[in-house]
Amino acid sequence: MGTLCFKILIQALFMVGLMSHYLHHVNYVCGADEIIWCKESESLALLDFKSEEEVAAATAATRWHGCSIGGEIEGEGSLGLVDDFGILSSWERNQDCCKWRGVFCNNLTGHVEDLDLSGLYNNPLAPNGGLGDVPRRLKGQIHVSLLELKHLVYLNLSYNYFPNTHIPQFFGSLHNLQYLDLSHSYFSGQVPSNLGSLSKLLYLDLQDNNLEGSIPYQLGNLSSLWYLSLCDNGFQGTIPSELGKLSSLMQLCLGGQGTLGALTVGEDGGQWLTILTSLITLHLSEVRNLNNSYTWMQIMVGNTNQLRLQELFLENCFLTDHYLAKFISNFKSNSSSSRLRSLDLSNNYFESPMIFQWISQVNPNLFVLELSFNSLQGQIPSDFGTEMKSLQELYLTGNRLTKSKDLRSLADICSLKELSLMENKLDEELATVLQNLSAANSCAGHSSLQVLFLNMNQISGEFSSIWSTSFPSLVQLSLAGNRLTGRIPEDTTLSSQLEYLSMGSNFFTGGIPKSFGDACYLNTLRLDNNSLSEELPLIVNNLSGGCARNSLQELYMNTNRINGSLPDMSKSLPFLQVLRLEENNLKGTIQADYRFPSQLATLRLDSNNLQGVISDSNFANISKLKYLSLSDNSLALKFSQNWIPPFQLEEGISLRSCKLGPAFPKWLQTQNSSFLDISNNGISDVVPNWFWAKLALPIPMTVDISLNNLRGTIPNLPLWPGYVESLNLASNQFEGSIPPFLSGLNALDLSNNKFSDSRLFFCAYNNGTTDMLISLLSLSNNTLSGSIPNCLSHFKSLAYLDLSHNNLTGMIPSSIGSLVNLGVLILRNNRLTGKVPFSLRSCTHLIKLDLSENNLSGPIPSWIGSSHKILTLLSLSRNHFLGSLPLSLCDLPNLHLLDLSFNNLSGQIPRCFKNCTALVTQISFPIDDYLRYEVNIEGHIIFRSMSYMAILMWKGVERSFITKHSLLKSIDLSSNQLSGQIPVELAELLGLVSLNLSRNILTGKIPSKIGMLTSLEFLDLSRNQLSGSIPSSITQIDRLPMLDLSHNHLAGRIPTSTQLQSFNASSFEDNLDLCGPPLSKLCKEVAKPPLPPPKVDEDDIEDWLLSHGFYISMVLGFATGFWGIFGSILLNRRWRHAYFRFLSNLMDNIYVTVAVKYVKCKRRLKALQA
Repeated sequence: MGTLCFKILIQALFMVGLMSHYLHHVNYVCGADEIIWCKESESLALLDFKSEEEVAAATAATRWHGCSIGGEIEGEGSLGLVDDFGILSSWERNQDCCKWRGVFCNNLTGHVEDLDLSGLYNNPLAPNGGLGDVPRRLKGQIHVSLLELKHLVYLNLSYNYFPNTHIPQFFGSLHNLQYLDLSHSYFSGQVPSNLGSLSKLLYLDLQDNNLEGSIPYQLGNLSSLWYLSLCDNGFQGTIPSELGKLSSLMQLCLGGQGTLGALTVGEDGGQWLTILTSLITLHLSEVRNLNNSYTWMQIMVGNTNQLRLQELFLENCFLTDHYLAKFISNFKSNSSSSRLRSLDLSNNYFESPMIFQWISQVNPNLFVLELSFNSLQGQIPSDFGTEMKSLQELYLTGNRLTKSKDLRSLADICSLKELSLMENKLDEELATVLQNLSAANSCAGHSSLQVLFLNMNQISGEFSSIWSTSFPSLVQLSLAGNRLTGRIPEDTTLSSQLEYLSMGSNFFTGGIPKSFGDACYLNTLRLDNNSLSEELPLIVNNLSGGCARNSLQELYMNTNRINGSLPDMSKSLPFLQVLRLEENNLKGTIQADYRFPSQLATLRLDSNNLQGVISDSNFANISKLKYLSLSDNSLALKFSQNWIPPFQLEEGISLRSCKLGPAFPKWLQTQNSSFLDISNNGISDVVPNWFWAKLALPIPMTVDISLNNLRGTIPNLPLWPGYVESLNLASNQFEGSIPPFLSGLNALDLSNNKFSDSRLFFCAYNNGTTDMLISLLSLSNNTLSGSIPNCLSHFKSLAYLDLSHNNLTGMIPSSIGSLVNLGVLILRNNRLTGKVPFSLRSCTHLIKLDLSENNLSGPIPSWIGSSHKILTLLSLSRNHFLGSLPLSLCDLPNLHLLDLSFNNLSGQIPRCFKNCTALVTQISFPIDDYLRYEVNIEGHIIFRSMSYMAILMWKGVERSFITKHSLLKSIDLSSNQLSGQIPVELAELLGLVSLNLSRNILTGKIPSKIGMLTSLEFLDLSRNQLSGSIPSSITQIDRLPMLDLSHNHLAGRIPTSTQLQSFNASSFEDNLDLCGPPLSKLCKEVAKPPLPPPKVDEDDIEDWLLSHGFYISMVLGFATGFWGIFGSILLNRRWRHAYFRFLSNLMDNIYVTVAVKYVKCKRRLKALQA
């Protein structure tokens, strides 16, 4: 039985009793002579529990004053719950509380026994309300008035939002409580130890909160407990052995992702687990020291005969092959006594196939085996398949398996229904993989496999028809994310039972064969992100030609090259629910009478070339649509003025660049969508008030209405509770003051408008107790004036702040140092004065700092290098900074862009820039060009990223570089008063793309090794006092489109290269002694003076005669002797023959003499030995 199923079963048992009480209650209300109302004291207690009003809170404070549990006065200062969704709207005074939502009473006594206020969206007691799959969370404080509910048996507060709230101590005084569920509700602090006094408790779920500290040993006193879940919290320390006293416990969940390996078992290795004889399911994921215990291995092999355990989860427990080998000899097969059916060993450190052999020996009766995300490689033992006769599900995702022949034994598992090999490294052809996985003879050639995931490997080849013969029972197949190529063969036959087929992210071409239309059970077809190029009408015709027209519900063909017009699919594919055709080459006009399939829930046609006018008649037959995207086409949307759509687009509306204007679309008032993009639509109107009110709904949403001509002021509304993830109002005509309620968002872009005042926005909630959740804020290119408000201390979540291109004056406020999470700060192009505040030193997460184009003064702070180690972009140009360059700038290893131009800096250029690692290396340095940050949506921490912009002088023009260019490596020190020589160490900055040292008073020569900077595309050394020649090494820079060496004192010939001679002469002008192309001044050839005649004295002449006479005599003597002897032999035949006979006889005499002497010596040696 699965963990979730078990939990649901236990909940169902309580719900049966709950509904039984409810039905009896209805009978009494409807048919009895006397109606039993709930008790007045309990009704008042529930109202106090709910109350948000100060009056009711005061009443409650009086009633419960002095009620202290565990030394704390509960509810002191509490204003009760915050109910954004109206869950408690039925809780009214002078009404029977037994009729209130979530409240159930005993039909005989009228006492409240069950209180179910779970925020889970599918909770039958909390209907959806048209808000989509969004948890409806209660917030606020849990009031001590619940103590009045002395007969409470069932309390469910799961899936609510109680951050920074401890579990109330008084819960330990609800002595009749049998069911307590506080899971997924963001409680923090420690678990109250007095929960251990709830002797009747059967069910306790504290999963997925922010609880910390140790697990109270008092929980071991809950002797009646069936279910205990403490997973996914922040507990630390040793798991108390007292939990071994929970003899009735059927499910125990400890550890989990939230513990991060901080929980451990005791010195006994968790031996107490072996006495939990009723235990069926055990979670010990992320318990750190299980690799020192063999208790779980005893459980696996069934050495503890009393255990009924069926499910064991040991995910991410740091288990290794070494640990397995250490204990494997201590355990022999005892599989008959093991009842384990499901084993999860994923996210550990197993590498060897030994784990397969061990499992098949000690527990061959498993139904489910999870070994994903280890490092398994090599051949799975050949007998694994034949031993695991009951295995139905095997998960090997995220390992290092490379060859399918190593998996052949899996084909022997005749019972296997689900196999996942996704995210491995299989690099063979598809046909080979299928052949090795096909059913073996032991299974009578018939495979029972129903689910096969091979996605995210490196499988190549073409799509094969072997599926229908080798895997006749296949229901789900995924081949996505491989290297499959070619057209899908026309004769391809799919499995007759196939429901799900995913082949996205490959390299398929052509179209879809007709045979796919004969797959009568095909529900989902994914061919997205390929290179399909057939016309859409033909593809649709092939799919609708058979019985697939009645089964196909989801069709993904986005990101291909499909062309043609949009065919009528309302009849050809009438049951289609998801249609994704975005990012293709579709064209043609959508006619007024065009109809979409009536069952559509998701429709995406964005990024095509479709034309026409879309009206309300095109959507008349669609009532189930939840997501609509028509962006980036040539469509115009013209709806009736009072049109009410028949659908509720709760999942998303994307109509970017769709010509919705000029009036603001009124029909949006009827939609409660979590995503809205109507940017660049030519809307020229005032935003209606209902739009702002709609954004205050408790629905996580992203809204973009930028790039229009929207005007007017934004009304000041109550502070939003942080549901809106992102609001983009950029590039409009909004004006006036920025209202403070917008600070409750997570990301806000108001750039390129006409806002004039930000003081209320920054300071309205500066009360020292409210921390704004906003992470991204852009107010650039407005008309903000005055000083930056010194009210930033409550914006601690800010990761991105852009106030550039305004009229801000005064000093940068010291409260800027409170933004400890700040990654990007842009104050460019204002009129700020004074020094850089010392408090900015606290912003140690800065990636980009741009203070350029202001009136800042003083020296450049030395702490910039010591405190901002991850700084990537630093721009302080066009200010009044003075003094020398701080050496601490060399302590920025990630520095890519340094712009200090147009200041009053003096002194020499530091030689230590070679310490900036990112500038030295030519390869792409591992630094992100994206700012990563987190947003808090009602307690959900969501990680986001955005590109940040670099602005620099490029080829004499100020340009912006975004995303892919933001890794541009540049140093600009131009227009200062720097002196001395150019450090030769700059030639070691091999990664530099741009170097600008112009307009200084630098002297000396250009470094001779400047040619080592082969990545340079921009080099400006003009208007200095450089002398000497241009180094010849500069010709090695072969990608230098911009060079300026003008207005110096350079001399000599310009080195010859195709690159240098292609520059305009102005690049070298005003160097009086410089010559050669491209300058018109020619270099004169300087004639060499004739050498003077050498002086010769008499001694030299005598030495010359003696030395040369010796060599002449030697040559004459050699010639006479050689030709006197060998010449006569060559010319006289008789002499030649006599000479060679003489040599032959001489050799024979020498050989005979040596041989005789050798034999005599040998005889003498033998005689001596005898």
